[in-house]
Amino acid sequence: MTRIVFMGTPEFAVPILQALAEQYELVAVYTRMDKPAGRGKQLVESPVKMFARQHNLTLEQPRTLRNVGEQNRLRGYEPDLIVVAAYGLILPQAVLETPTYGCINTHPSLLPRWRGASPIPFTILAGDTETGVTLMQMDEGLDTGPILTVRTLPVAPDETTGSLTAKLSKLGAELLLEMIPAYLEGKITPIPQDNAQATMTRLVAKEDGRINWQTSAVYLERMVRAYQPWPTAYTFYQGDMFKILRASVMDSSAPELPGTVLQHGKEIGVATGKGILILHEVQLAGKRAMSAEEFARGQREFVGSRLGS
Repeated sequence: MTRIVFMGTPEFAVPILQALAEQYELVAVYTRMDKPAGRGKQLVESPVKMFARQHNLTLEQPRTLRNVGEQNRLRGYEPDLIVVAAYGLILPQAVLETPTYGCINTHPSLLPRWRGASPIPFTILAGDTETGVTLMQMDEGLDTGPILTVRTLPVAPDETTGSLTAKLSKLGAELLLEMIPAYLEGKITPIPQDNAQATMTRLVAKEDGRINWQTSAVYLERMVRAYQPWPTAYTFYQGDMFKILRASVMDSSAPELPGTVLQHGKEIGVATGKGILILHEVQLAGKRAMSAEEFARGQREFVGSRLGS
């Protein structure tokens, strides 16, 4: 039976790991080290680690794969194939050369568009109407290896990073199971990427969610979806963080300064650099999420105030 080492870390990787575990011999699962999170900075296990422990899979959490000791440890598993899904560590050439059939990456974008760490939020921010999963042979570059196969998926108008991650993860798992047999039999010809068409992403930071009301309502609505569930799109109201969880766009122009809260019929909106952002669901720091209308009823001075720092 084909011996597979799996490498992945976030929730996106779990359905892919599960699909492989049901069909193949997983000799080891590699994931990132536990990270401190929350106010108490308690160490938190990755979703992949939790799945591996629950299913009694052999688990490895190296800090790096660049040292010889870790590379020798990996060789000891004698993998035929390494499958990667959002692992988060660079694989050096010595690791890429370890498995008999190389390393396959499951990447949630249509490469070479949106290489790098955050393809899903960047897809939504750009307003792309189509995305998908690319399976590629890994090389030492960042998502630069030749393409093995691609499966496309439409991006729904209300798609969030959370919902799109779930869809692409499921799609990636299905595509892998379809492709691996043909790949191992040498029936798939890798196709080099067109580097001239490449676009890059980067890790999303907390600060990326901060709203600049001078930008357009169209872009801000994409931000709300792209940064859901993390870091969420946020602004400030009376000095407290104010999250916008769901919103839509109204093309009407507003004479008020960008960031000014407006009453539009029964709806609550905010003037932007272009158009009005209609607020549907909001959350003030330390409070529960609620509809914008409910929030405005409880905060009489909200309409007419100006959001921001």
